[in-house]
Amino acid sequence: MNPTLNVAAIVKLEPDFSEGSVTYNPDGTLNRAETKSTLGPHSAVAANAAFYAKVKYGARVAISTMGPPIADLALQQAQLISNADELHLYSDRIFAGADTLATAEALKTGIAKMEGKIDVVFSGHRASDGETGQTGPQTAWKLGFPFLGDVIDYDINLETRMVRAKRLITLQGFYDIVEEVEVPLPVFITIHPSYRPLFKTVSERLAFEKYQKEAKVRAANYKQYLKIFNAEQLGIVDLSLVGLPGSPTIVYKVERIPKGKANRNAEIIDGSNSEAIRKVIIKMQEAMSRMVIR
Repeated sequence: MNPTLNVAAIVKLEPDFSEGSVTYNPDGTLNRAETKSTLGPHSAVAANAAFYAKVKYGARVAISTMGPPIADLALQQAQLISNADELHLYSDRIFAGADTLATAEALKTGIAKMEGKIDVVFSGHRASDGETGQTGPQTAWKLGFPFLGDVIDYDINLETRMVRAKRLITLQGFYDIVEEVEVPLPVFITIHPSYRPLFKTVSERLAFEKYQKEAKVRAANYKQYLKIFNAEQLGIVDLSLVGLPGSPTIVYKVERIPKGKANRNAEIIDGSNSEAIRKVIIKMQEAMSRMVIR
């Protein structure tokens, strides 16, 4: 089946904070060489949204990122989620020091080089090592696409070329308002972290199983789908728009996030010791007796 829909997702390689091995340079910046990295959790949600488009609409999926050569790890992990047909890595020392605006310039230029005319671009809510939530909207602005943020569900009418999306918004002090909007393609969508795709029909579930198995094979051989571009290959004419020169943001100071202290004590109980089990049951009964159920 020839796809009638082309979707892309922009992702990011981020520090794996769960490993507890984040290290910093003397100037306070993150030492990425000694910090384990992984696909950002919000990027994984965006890849999942792209996979939904493949399962439901037979879409062609492309994934892109900007970063050093090791950022291809994020692309591989995103391909495992999305069964992507095309992977883009924008890597050049000229891109170093980029803030969100300069990153958006490289991403925008790269998206234009993807196979087919892109109809939908997905991104995560934010990055765990930046927390600005600006790269998605700024890329949409540079592409000239309508922007929908905090999307929790979407459907696409391929005949009318319209997207109907539900987004989570804040209104007059309420934080759980669902707004339903409709916009024409192309569109840029930032996916809310709570997004969970639902496959309701038998054909969708069969397609889900098929593409999930295919994704494992593709991710194991991800370099066959990988295209690497430097600034010249991307065709960026004005280098003042990328990297440090294209970054109006000034980082005054970076502080380490203090590691939380454990406040629980674990006690290992021998399951064959009946007396020890009896004491555990007594403690549980005492704890439950102090609970107040309203």
